[in-house]
Amino acid sequence: MQKHEIIFPDGWKKPIGYSDGILATEGKILFIAGQVGWDENQIFQSSELVPQFEQALKNIMDVLKKANGKPEHICRMTCFCIDKKQYLDSRRELGSIWKKILGNHYPCMSMIFVSDLLDHPALIEIETTAVIPEKR
Repeated sequence: MQKHEIIFPDGWKKPIGYSDGILATEGKILFIAGQVGWDENQIFQSSELVPQFEQALKNIMDVLKKANGKPEHICRMTCFCIDKKQYLDSRRELGSIWKKILGNHYPCMSMIFVSDLLDHPALIEIETTAVIPEKR
């Protein structure tokens, strides 16, 4: 059973692609380290943003599944990206990838543009926090 409540303040404009607040009332907290667009062997298969974004989300899902979590258990994501123009130009494609992997669940999110990331040629890194309900 889901133990999260989307918090939407009265009078606020509805956010697109994220939630303003999620209240997790019960469960185990899973912190997922920043995931970049490399595969399980830490090899980048692409130097482009869209495939790296897709792989980073798949990496997040692998960690989440290992902890018996589901996409709807994700409460927060912080994304760090080094190419704002490429991100903005790719939003439609990134949205399609999001829906394919995470469905219609939109956690609290921040997108931060930075000058560089540690793992070259990473263009995006995504940190995630999930709250996974206890099994009963």
